[in-house]
Parts: sequence; structure tokens; C-alpha cells
Amino acid sequence: MTTFKFDRPVSVVMGIGLPRDIESVSGAYDVLLEWNGIPDMDYQAALDVCRKALKGDRTAQQAREAFRRFACNRGILSERA
Repeated sequence: MTTFKFDRPVSVVMGIGLPRDIESVSGAYDVLLEWNGIPDMDYQAALDVCRKALKGDRTAQQAREAFRRFACNRGILSERA
């Protein structure tokens, strides 16, 4: 899978509560695939934008913003973000 780096990482808190820096489209996509919460519109949008970015149809920045919005709305965005 091709990796497209973000200009700045998105820090999320998952699992045991330690911040995890997501630095690429593929990293964000992996987090979305691992997500155990209820999929909502932000989740679906972030997943869609990440898929398209991995295909080259969207930019890494667009994927970062969609993933950051998802993380913020789900309450997993770290204060380091």
C-alpha cells in the first residue's frame, strides 16, 4: 500500500489511552479500519477520502482534514494535535 505523508501528524488517543501520532494516509486508513465505534457520517467521509487519496484521487491534506474531523468528533483527538 502506498504511503502519503501528512504535512503534520494527527495525534489520537485510542486503546490504553496513550497518544498515537498518525503521519500518513495509510496510517489514518488503518485506524479507520480498526475502529470499533459506531460508523457515522464523519467516519464514512474519512474512510472515503482516505481510500480516494490512496488511489491518487484526493490529496494527503484532504485525507488528513477528514481524518482529523472524524477524530475530533469522536473525542479521540489528542490535545497535541
